[in-house]
Amino acid sequence: MTAPRSIDVSILIVSFNTREFTLAAISSIVRETHDLAYEIIVVDNASTDGSADAIAAHPARPKLIRLNDNIGFGRGNNLAAEHATGRYVLLLNPDTVVTDRAIDRLVAFARANPRALIWGGRTLFADGSLNPASCWQRITPWNLAMRVTGLAALFLRSALFNPEAFGGWPRDTVREVDIVSGCFLMIPRAVWQALGGFDPTFFMYGEEADLCLRARRIGARPTVTPEATIIHHGGASEKTRAGKMTKLLAAKSTLIARHWPRGTVVFGQILLMMWPLTRWLVWEALARIKHGARAREAASTWRAVWAARDDWRSGYSEPSLTEAEHFRPVIDAVHMGGAT
Repeated sequence: MTAPRSIDVSILIVSFNTREFTLAAISSIVRETHDLAYEIIVVDNASTDGSADAIAAHPARPKLIRLNDNIGFGRGNNLAAEHATGRYVLLLNPDTVVTDRAIDRLVAFARANPRALIWGGRTLFADGSLNPASCWQRITPWNLAMRVTGLAALFLRSALFNPEAFGGWPRDTVREVDIVSGCFLMIPRAVWQALGGFDPTFFMYGEEADLCLRARRIGARPTVTPEATIIHHGGASEKTRAGKMTKLLAAKSTLIARHWPRGTVVFGQILLMMWPLTRWLVWEALARIKHGARAREAASTWRAVWAARDDWRSGYSEPSLTEAEHFRPVIDAVHMGGAT
Protein backbone atom coordinates (compact mmCIF):
# COMPACT_ATOMS: atom_id res chain seq x y z
CA MET A 1 0.00 0.00 0.00
CA THR A 2 1.42 3.38 -1.04
CA ALA A 3 1.75 5.97 1.72
CA PRO A 4 -0.13 9.21 1.06
CA ARG A 5 2.02 11.89 -0.48
CA SER A 6 2.90 14.74 1.84
CA ILE A 7 1.55 18.18 0.96
CA ASP A 8 4.03 20.46 -0.77
CA VAL A 9 2.05 23.68 -0.51
CA SER A 10 -1.07 24.86 1.30
CA ILE A 11 -2.82 27.53 -0.76
CA LEU A 12 -4.71 30.00 1.44
CA ILE A 13 -7.54 32.18 0.12
CA VAL A 14 -9.59 34.66 2.17
CA SER A 15 -12.84 35.63 0.47
CA PHE A 16 -15.43 38.30 1.11
CA ASN A 17 -18.25 38.75 -1.39
CA THR A 18 -16.01 37.71 -4.29
CA ARG A 19 -17.92 34.60 -5.36
CA GLU A 20 -17.12 34.52 -9.08
CA PHE A 21 -13.55 35.70 -8.61
CA THR A 22 -12.88 33.08 -5.94
CA LEU A 23 -14.36 30.26 -8.03
CA ALA A 24 -12.21 31.35 -10.99
CA ALA A 25 -9.11 31.47 -8.78
CA ILE A 26 -9.71 27.93 -7.50
CA SER A 27 -10.32 26.63 -11.02
CA SER A 28 -7.09 28.24 -12.23
CA ILE A 29 -5.13 26.55 -9.44
CA VAL A 30 -6.42 23.14 -10.53
CA ARG A 31 -5.87 23.89 -14.21
CA GLU A 32 -2.31 25.21 -13.87
CA THR A 33 -0.76 23.20 -11.01
CA HIS A 34 0.61 19.80 -12.06
CA ASP A 35 3.90 19.07 -10.27
CA LEU A 36 2.85 19.47 -6.65
CA ALA A 37 0.71 17.92 -3.95
CA TYR A 38 -1.36 20.83 -2.70
CA GLU A 39 -4.37 21.68 -0.61
CA ILE A 40 -6.66 24.70 -0.98
CA ILE A 41 -7.97 26.30 2.21
CA VAL A 42 -10.59 29.02 1.92
CA VAL A 43 -11.77 31.24 4.76
CA ASP A 44 -15.02 32.97 3.90
CA ASN A 45 -15.50 36.19 5.87
CA ALA A 46 -19.28 36.01 6.24
CA SER A 47 -19.98 36.75 2.58
CA THR A 48 -23.56 37.58 1.64
CA ASP A 49 -23.30 36.73 -2.06
CA GLY A 50 -23.46 32.96 -1.76
CA SER A 51 -19.68 32.55 -1.89
CA ALA A 52 -19.43 29.89 0.80
CA ASP A 53 -22.02 27.54 -0.71
CA ALA A 54 -20.52 27.91 -4.18
CA ILE A 55 -16.98 27.27 -2.89
CA ALA A 56 -18.15 24.19 -0.98
CA ALA A 57 -19.64 22.82 -4.20
CA HIS A 58 -16.50 23.39 -6.29
CA PRO A 59 -15.10 20.12 -7.76
CA ALA A 60 -11.67 20.90 -6.28
CA ARG A 61 -13.16 20.24 -2.83
CA PRO A 62 -11.24 22.94 -0.95
CA LYS A 63 -11.18 23.04 2.82
CA LEU A 64 -13.74 25.73 3.61
CA ILE A 65 -14.04 27.65 6.86
CA ARG A 66 -17.28 29.63 7.04
CA LEU A 67 -17.24 32.58 9.43
CA ASN A 68 -20.14 34.43 11.00
CA ASP A 69 -18.19 37.71 11.01
CA ASN A 70 -15.64 39.48 8.82
CA ILE A 71 -12.33 39.16 10.68
CA GLY A 72 -10.24 40.78 7.93
CA PHE A 73 -7.52 39.59 5.57
CA GLY A 74 -4.73 39.10 8.09
CA ARG A 75 -6.72 37.21 10.71
CA GLY A 76 -8.40 35.21 7.97
CA ASN A 77 -5.04 33.99 6.69
CA ASN A 78 -3.89 33.23 10.22
CA LEU A 79 -6.96 31.05 10.69
CA ALA A 80 -6.43 29.30 7.35
CA ALA A 81 -2.78 28.64 8.22
CA GLU A 82 -3.86 26.86 11.42
CA HIS A 83 -5.44 24.21 9.18
CA ALA A 84 -2.48 24.00 6.77
CA THR A 85 -0.29 20.90 6.53
CA GLY A 86 2.01 21.81 3.63
CA ARG A 87 5.72 22.53 3.75
CA TYR A 88 4.97 25.95 2.31
CA VAL A 89 1.97 28.21 2.71
CA LEU A 90 1.00 30.31 -0.29
CA LEU A 91 -1.22 33.34 0.19
CA LEU A 92 -3.37 33.92 -2.88
CA ASN A 93 -5.95 36.67 -3.26
CA PRO A 94 -9.44 35.62 -4.35
CA ASP A 95 -9.30 38.03 -7.32
CA THR A 96 -6.33 36.33 -8.94
CA VAL A 97 -5.94 33.87 -11.80
CA VAL A 98 -3.00 31.46 -11.87
CA THR A 99 -1.40 31.32 -15.31
CA ASP A 100 1.31 29.27 -16.99
CA ARG A 101 1.88 26.93 -14.01
CA ALA A 102 2.79 29.85 -11.76
CA ILE A 103 2.54 27.90 -8.50
CA ASP A 104 4.68 25.04 -9.85
CA ARG A 105 7.24 27.61 -10.96
CA LEU A 106 7.19 29.53 -7.67
CA VAL A 107 7.79 26.39 -5.61
CA ALA A 108 10.62 25.36 -7.96
CA PHE A 109 12.13 28.83 -7.55
CA ALA A 110 11.84 28.58 -3.76
CA ARG A 111 13.58 25.21 -3.74
CA ALA A 112 16.41 26.66 -5.82
CA ASN A 113 16.65 29.79 -3.64
CA PRO A 114 15.87 28.58 -0.11
CA ARG A 115 17.65 31.39 1.76
CA ALA A 116 15.14 34.01 0.60
CA LEU A 117 12.49 32.48 2.91
CA ILE A 118 9.76 34.61 1.28
CA TRP A 119 9.02 34.38 -2.43
CA GLY A 120 6.68 36.14 -4.84
CA GLY A 121 6.04 36.43 -8.54
CA ARG A 122 4.92 38.89 -11.17
CA THR A 123 1.37 40.20 -11.42
CA LEU A 124 -0.51 41.37 -14.49
CA PHE A 125 -3.86 43.05 -15.02
CA ALA A 126 -6.55 41.17 -16.93
CA ASP A 127 -5.53 42.93 -20.17
CA GLY A 128 -1.98 41.60 -19.84
CA SER A 129 -0.40 44.88 -18.79
CA LEU A 130 1.91 45.01 -15.78
CA ASN A 131 0.33 45.29 -12.36
CA PRO A 132 3.30 46.66 -10.39
CA ALA A 133 1.78 45.91 -6.97
CA SER A 134 3.52 42.52 -6.65
CA CYS A 135 6.26 43.96 -4.46
CA TRP A 136 7.33 47.15 -2.72
CA GLN A 137 10.16 48.96 -1.09
CA ARG A 138 9.66 49.68 2.59
CA ILE A 139 8.18 53.06 3.50
CA THR A 140 10.91 55.66 4.15
CA PRO A 141 10.93 59.45 4.69
CA TRP A 142 12.00 59.94 1.06
CA ASN A 143 9.32 57.61 -0.33
CA LEU A 144 6.69 59.37 1.75
CA ALA A 145 7.88 62.81 0.71
CA MET A 146 7.57 61.78 -2.94
CA ARG A 147 3.96 60.76 -2.27
CA VAL A 148 3.13 64.01 -0.48
CA THR A 149 4.61 66.22 -3.19
CA GLY A 150 2.96 64.22 -5.96
CA LEU A 151 6.29 63.52 -7.65
CA ALA A 152 5.77 59.75 -7.33
CA ALA A 153 2.51 60.05 -9.30
CA LEU A 154 4.00 62.42 -11.88
CA PHE A 155 7.07 60.25 -12.48
CA LEU A 156 5.73 56.72 -12.07
CA ARG A 157 8.64 55.18 -13.98
CA SER A 158 11.34 57.01 -12.08
CA ALA A 159 13.40 55.00 -9.60
CA LEU A 160 14.34 58.30 -7.93
CA PHE A 161 10.87 59.79 -7.51
CA ASN A 162 8.87 56.56 -7.23
CA PRO A 163 11.20 54.24 -5.31
CA GLU A 164 8.49 52.64 -3.16
CA ALA A 165 6.98 51.02 -6.28
CA PHE A 166 10.39 50.40 -7.90
CA GLY A 167 9.56 52.88 -10.66
CA GLY A 168 10.91 51.91 -14.07
CA TRP A 169 11.41 48.23 -13.26
CA PRO A 170 9.06 46.04 -15.35
CA ARG A 171 9.36 43.08 -12.94
CA ASP A 172 11.16 41.10 -15.62
CA THR A 173 14.18 40.03 -13.55
CA VAL A 174 14.75 38.17 -10.31
CA ARG A 175 15.19 40.73 -7.55
CA GLU A 176 15.41 40.95 -3.78
CA VAL A 177 12.76 43.32 -2.45
CA ASP A 178 11.67 44.60 0.94
CA ILE A 179 8.02 43.53 0.68
CA VAL A 180 6.24 40.84 -1.33
CA SER A 181 2.55 41.52 -1.85
CA GLY A 182 0.16 39.31 0.08
CA CYS A 183 -1.79 38.65 -3.11
CA PHE A 184 0.85 36.05 -4.11
CA LEU A 185 3.30 35.37 -1.27
CA MET A 186 4.86 32.07 -0.30
CA ILE A 187 6.72 31.25 2.91
CA PRO A 188 7.77 28.03 4.63
CA ARG A 189 5.07 27.06 7.10
CA ALA A 190 7.70 26.68 9.82
CA VAL A 191 8.86 30.28 9.29
CA TRP A 192 5.25 31.53 9.25
CA GLN A 193 4.70 29.81 12.58
CA ALA A 194 7.95 31.17 14.03
CA LEU A 195 6.86 34.70 13.11
CA GLY A 196 3.37 34.17 14.50
CA GLY A 197 1.79 34.78 11.08
CA PHE A 198 0.23 38.16 10.43
CA ASP A 199 -0.02 40.66 13.26
CA PRO A 200 -3.77 40.79 14.04
CA THR A 201 -3.51 44.54 14.62
CA PHE A 202 -3.72 44.96 10.84
CA PHE A 203 -7.30 44.49 9.60
CA MET A 204 -6.52 45.02 5.93
CA TYR A 205 -3.43 46.31 4.09
CA GLY A 206 0.07 46.49 5.51
CA GLU A 207 0.09 43.06 7.14
CA GLU A 208 2.42 41.58 4.51
CA ALA A 209 4.77 44.57 4.84
CA ASP A 210 4.96 44.04 8.59
CA LEU A 211 5.50 40.29 8.09
CA CYS A 212 8.29 40.79 5.54
CA LEU A 213 10.06 43.40 7.65
CA ARG A 214 9.91 41.15 10.71
CA ALA A 215 11.17 38.25 8.60
CA ARG A 216 14.12 40.31 7.39
CA ARG A 217 15.21 40.72 11.02
CA ILE A 218 15.71 36.95 11.23
CA GLY A 219 17.60 36.77 7.95
CA ALA A 220 14.92 36.51 5.26
CA ARG A 221 15.60 38.14 1.89
CA PRO A 222 12.20 38.37 0.15
CA THR A 223 12.68 37.75 -3.56
CA VAL A 224 10.43 37.82 -6.61
CA THR A 225 10.73 35.99 -9.91
CA PRO A 226 9.12 36.81 -13.27
CA GLU A 227 8.87 33.08 -14.01
CA ALA A 228 5.81 32.85 -11.75
CA THR A 229 3.16 35.15 -13.21
CA ILE A 230 -0.49 35.55 -12.22
CA ILE A 231 -3.34 37.89 -13.07
CA HIS A 232 -4.44 40.12 -10.20
CA HIS A 233 -7.55 42.19 -10.75
CA GLY A 234 -7.11 44.12 -7.50
CA GLY A 235 -9.62 45.60 -5.07
CA ALA A 236 -12.49 43.22 -5.75
CA SER A 237 -13.70 43.18 -2.13
CA GLU A 238 -13.24 46.93 -1.54
CA LYS A 239 -16.17 48.87 -2.96
CA THR A 240 -15.11 52.50 -2.34
CA ARG A 241 -11.78 54.20 -2.99
CA ALA A 242 -12.17 56.38 0.11
CA GLY A 243 -12.67 53.27 2.24
CA LYS A 244 -9.60 51.64 0.75
CA MET A 245 -7.44 54.72 1.26
CA THR A 246 -8.57 55.10 4.87
CA LYS A 247 -7.49 51.53 5.64
CA LEU A 248 -4.27 51.94 3.64
CA LEU A 249 -3.29 55.11 5.54
CA ALA A 250 -4.06 53.43 8.87
CA ALA A 251 -1.77 50.57 7.83
CA LYS A 252 1.02 52.93 6.75
CA SER A 253 0.78 54.87 10.01
CA THR A 254 1.05 51.59 11.92
CA LEU A 255 4.08 50.53 9.87
CA ILE A 256 5.77 53.85 10.64
CA ALA A 257 5.10 53.37 14.36
CA ARG A 258 6.40 49.77 14.27
CA HIS A 259 9.39 50.00 11.96
CA TRP A 260 10.78 53.55 12.02
CA PRO A 261 13.30 54.71 14.65
CA ARG A 262 11.40 55.95 17.69
CA GLY A 263 12.54 59.56 17.29
CA THR A 264 11.16 59.79 13.74
CA VAL A 265 7.70 58.31 14.23
CA VAL A 266 5.83 61.55 14.97
CA PHE A 267 7.52 63.26 12.01
CA GLY A 268 6.55 60.34 9.76
CA GLN A 269 2.92 60.35 10.86
CA ILE A 270 2.65 64.12 10.34
CA LEU A 271 4.18 63.73 6.88
CA LEU A 272 1.69 60.96 6.15
CA MET A 273 -1.19 63.28 7.05
CA MET A 274 -0.03 65.70 4.40
CA TRP A 275 -0.59 63.12 1.64
CA PRO A 276 -4.43 63.18 1.56
CA LEU A 277 -4.53 66.87 2.47
CA THR A 278 -2.41 67.90 -0.51
CA ARG A 279 -4.35 65.55 -2.79
CA TRP A 280 -7.65 67.06 -1.71
CA LEU A 281 -6.47 70.64 -2.18
CA VAL A 282 -4.93 69.96 -5.60
CA TRP A 283 -7.96 68.09 -6.94
CA GLU A 284 -10.33 70.68 -5.48
CA ALA A 285 -8.45 73.42 -7.34
CA LEU A 286 -8.49 71.42 -10.57
CA ALA A 287 -12.22 70.75 -10.20
CA ARG A 288 -12.89 74.48 -9.92
CA ILE A 289 -10.67 75.35 -12.86
CA LYS A 290 -11.60 72.56 -15.27
CA HIS A 291 -15.02 71.56 -13.95
CA GLY A 292 -14.23 67.98 -14.96
CA ALA A 293 -16.07 64.96 -13.56
CA ARG A 294 -12.82 63.13 -12.81
CA ALA A 295 -11.42 66.05 -10.82
CA ARG A 296 -14.67 66.43 -8.86
CA GLU A 297 -14.75 62.73 -8.05
CA ALA A 298 -11.11 62.71 -6.93
CA ALA A 299 -11.63 65.83 -4.82
CA SER A 300 -14.65 64.22 -3.18
CA THR A 301 -12.69 61.03 -2.43
CA TRP A 302 -9.74 62.80 -0.87
CA ARG A 303 -12.03 65.16 1.06
CA ALA A 304 -13.70 62.09 2.59
CA VAL A 305 -10.33 60.54 3.45
CA TRP A 306 -9.16 63.76 5.10
CA ALA A 307 -12.42 64.08 7.03
CA ALA A 308 -11.84 60.56 8.40
CA ARG A 309 -8.29 61.36 9.55
CA ASP A 310 -9.06 60.53 13.20
CA ASP A 311 -9.64 56.96 12.03
CA TRP A 312 -6.21 56.52 10.46
CA ARG A 313 -3.64 59.12 11.51
CA SER A 314 -2.43 57.18 14.56
CA GLY A 315 -2.65 53.80 12.87
CA TYR A 316 -4.55 50.72 13.90
CA SER A 317 -5.11 50.27 17.62
CA GLU A 318 -3.69 47.12 19.14
CA PRO A 319 -6.58 44.93 20.24
CA SER A 320 -7.16 44.78 23.98
CA LEU A 321 -7.83 41.46 25.69
CA THR A 322 -11.57 42.11 25.36
CA GLU A 323 -11.22 42.96 21.67
CA ALA A 324 -9.02 39.92 21.13
CA GLU A 325 -11.86 37.76 22.42
CA HIS A 326 -14.21 39.54 20.00
CA PHE A 327 -11.89 38.79 17.10
CA ARG A 328 -11.76 35.11 17.91
CA PRO A 329 -13.68 33.76 14.92
CA VAL A 330 -17.07 32.16 15.25
CA ILE A 331 -16.90 29.33 12.76
CA ASP A 332 -20.19 28.32 11.24
CA ALA A 333 -18.78 25.20 9.62
CA VAL A 334 -15.55 23.66 8.40
CA HIS A 335 -15.94 21.74 5.15
CA MET A 336 -12.95 19.44 4.79
CA GLY A 337 -11.97 18.82 1.22
CA GLY A 338 -9.23 16.59 -0.05
CA ALA A 339 -5.64 17.28 -1.08
CA THR A 340 -4.77 17.15 -4.74
